Amino acid sequence: MRRLDKGAPLRAAMEAAELDIPRLAAKTKEVDPDGAGLSKALVGFIVGKGKTAREECSDRAAELIAAALDREVAALFETPVFMLSESTSTGGSEMAERRKPLPEQLMDQRELARFLRKSMSWIDSQITDARKHGQIWPGLIYVGGSRRFDPHAVLDGQRRQRAA
Repeated sequence: MRRLDKGAPLRAAMEAAELDIPRLAAKTKEVDPDGAGLSKALVGFIVGKGKTAREECSDRAAELIAAALDREVAALFETPVFMLSESTSTGGSEMAERRKPLPEQLMDQRELARFLRKSMSWIDSQITDARKHGQIWPGLIYVGGSRRFDPHAVLDGQRRQRAA
């Protein structure tokens, strides 16, 4: 649940009920069927207005605070609605690839490591493992004495490896 108007209705309800944070926390224990209630710290985070204040809390916390203040939950909190801009039916790596287009030029090992979010030593070990099996790591191209990588071929090789 998300508190309304940065918690202003919560603080107004607390003032009307003549409750401060410790008393509101104690009152949540009284209204909780389990008797646990909320801690003073959590109540402070939810009703506060400083930099440690939280805009969101659990449904249970919102219900206990609303019950302790004798108010409707909807008068103090709202249910956030999340809208995704992309389909979640595709794999995460495919979504990341669509957001960050592949470069058209060859990459050096440092650029490839940054692009793949792997270490340079990981790339070295992949090349060594492929060589042990009599293969060339996908996308590896030697230009003179230095390594260059075709990012399209590297990603295709990674997809094939995952599928196997």
